[in-house]
Amino acid sequence: MIRFYAPDIEQSPLLPESDSQHCCRVLRMQSGDEIEIVDGRGSLYRCRIINAHSKRTEVEVIERVAMPAVWPCRITVAVAPTKHLDRMEWLVEKLVEIGVDRIVPVRCMRSERKEIKVERLEKIAVSAMKQSLKAVLPAIDEMTPLPRFLETVAPDDRRFVAYCDDWVERRLLAREYKPGDSVSVLIGPEGDFSPEEIHAAIDAAFIPVSLGDNRLRTETAALVACDTIHIINQACKS
Repeated sequence: MIRFYAPDIEQSPLLPESDSQHCCRVLRMQSGDEIEIVDGRGSLYRCRIINAHSKRTEVEVIERVAMPAVWPCRITVAVAPTKHLDRMEWLVEKLVEIGVDRIVPVRCMRSERKEIKVERLEKIAVSAMKQSLKAVLPAIDEMTPLPRFLETVAPDDRRFVAYCDDWVERRLLAREYKPGDSVSVLIGPEGDFSPEEIHAAIDAAFIPVSLGDNRLRTETAALVACDTIHIINQACKS
């Protein structure tokens, strides 16, 4: 069953305009039809359409089902946005499909992109959440200077910074991360972090890590880091 997104479904039993249009004009659903709605906070609602309208479809909630994240910890991926925006949009889509709690676009000294439209990324995240049958929508921060991000990391997070140059000792992320630990992973721009930024990250208790022997593009590195965390957690469950 196709899912819809309505973050305020409990307070207002209406589909937003974009989802109403998809429901009524594209899918041609009518009053009496049943649909599924997620709120982005871990709940799924089985609903019945009361009034099918292309701008504000009214529904009644039949059942609420808890659908929390299936991963056991909080995952934050902080990444310097790529020069080409389509690669960043692709990354957001894939991170949501795999599972992530917070995405932080960070501005670094060597960043080629200084601004980003969070609204566009949020729309992509909503679509990926629905298509991957999740009910949890990650937070997507505004573009954040690296020093400010370092100050906002949760105190109990394990902290890793993926770095290419070998002048500083690096450990393999797959060996350093422990199952169940909440984590913040920091990925630099296409020109990598400056030495000053690496020193600042280390001073903020980030551990320099490698993601393996291959040299990866920014968006690939962020995805590999997130997936590595999921694989370790899933392996621990089996």
